[in-house]
Amino acid sequence: MKINNYLFTSESVSEGHPDKVCDRISDMVVDSYLSKDPYARVACETLTTTNKVILAGEIRAPEIKNEELIQKVRDCIKDIGYDQDGFSWKPQTKIESHLHSQSSDIAMGVDSKENKDEGAGDQGIMFGYACNETEDLMPAPIHFSHKILRLIAEDRKKGLLKGIEPDSKSQITMQYKDGMPTKVTSIVISTQHSKDLNQEKVKELIYPYIKKSIPESLLKELNDKEVYINPTGQFIIGGPDGDTGLTGRKIIVDTYGGAAPHGGGAFSGKDPTKVDRSAAYVSRYLAKNIVAAGVTDKCLIQLAYAIGVSKPLSIYVKLADKDLDKTEDIKNKIEKNFDLSPRGIRELLSLNKPIYEITSAYGHFGRKPNDKGQFTWEKTDKSEIFKK
Repeated sequence: MKINNYLFTSESVSEGHPDKVCDRISDMVVDSYLSKDPYARVACETLTTTNKVILAGEIRAPEIKNEELIQKVRDCIKDIGYDQDGFSWKPQTKIESHLHSQSSDIAMGVDSKENKDEGAGDQGIMFGYACNETEDLMPAPIHFSHKILRLIAEDRKKGLLKGIEPDSKSQITMQYKDGMPTKVTSIVISTQHSKDLNQEKVKELIYPYIKKSIPESLLKELNDKEVYINPTGQFIIGGPDGDTGLTGRKIIVDTYGGAAPHGGGAFSGKDPTKVDRSAAYVSRYLAKNIVAAGVTDKCLIQLAYAIGVSKPLSIYVKLADKDLDKTEDIKNKIEKNFDLSPRGIRELLSLNKPIYEITSAYGHFGRKPNDKGQFTWEKTDKSEIFKK
């Protein structure tokens, strides 16, 4: 088999997955404090289990009363759709908050003063990626994995999909030829359901979402035997009652489905001074604008930072054709036209706003920018820089 001919698989998880419940709550906390102060510092982790939610982390921001924050947690759980014996937005689920003041040592490194620009909130490496496999310049397997679950959730929450509960997963395998996806070879969907539904009914309800989500041209050779819906045979107990959830455990789901490297840092629960989040966003922004400019079919960007230091330590660019002169030209254009300090990134992408709760499920990338200031890193308004 040629090196550019292969099978590749990506998975997604729904907003009702225990880890995604935690991501949603943590990002709600970030948004709550940013709505009080656009320069708030927030690092919030959430844990969920049977009828319990625990918040922990560090805050530097105007106070929000504990009861107000706890009610917002309940609102998140209600919107996701949980009202079950083992996990509910109602008082049977106990919520604890252990948020406290940010470390002065961390604050000292991040704060700007005199002639020192604001520093990165942590050391680390961040990656951005874009490719021309889909309209949104995302890898196809993760794009379609997200879409299936998102459409299921939308109909479930509208009351159009009865008996399907919030916790679900999807996984899509695609065949690539000459580096491009040509067909779907297998699909796995596991979805929580009410005890009133048997597995045949679950399959009947879920199967149409495959055809709604994936173009027919990619499905025409798919064997029905390679479509696995609830392959364990039953999925009634789910969500945090079935499995403990934690913030930041679905970082590959959040990014490119394994099609590109990941620096290892999670996004949810972090304000934009944390380059784990903001630098990953601007890396995607750069890569997407480069591909949108028609320079290359695929682009990978890596940025590296040191805590307390404003400028990136390194910028790495990898293009699909590996043209060294073109790569060097692109890198020079990035250095000349973009301020990649934490402050510069936040100003470029308008990140000091309560825009993060919506990012917590169905991917941080490949989404549509909107007039609320969400997903600014998905714009392709700088592609002309790279065309020149």
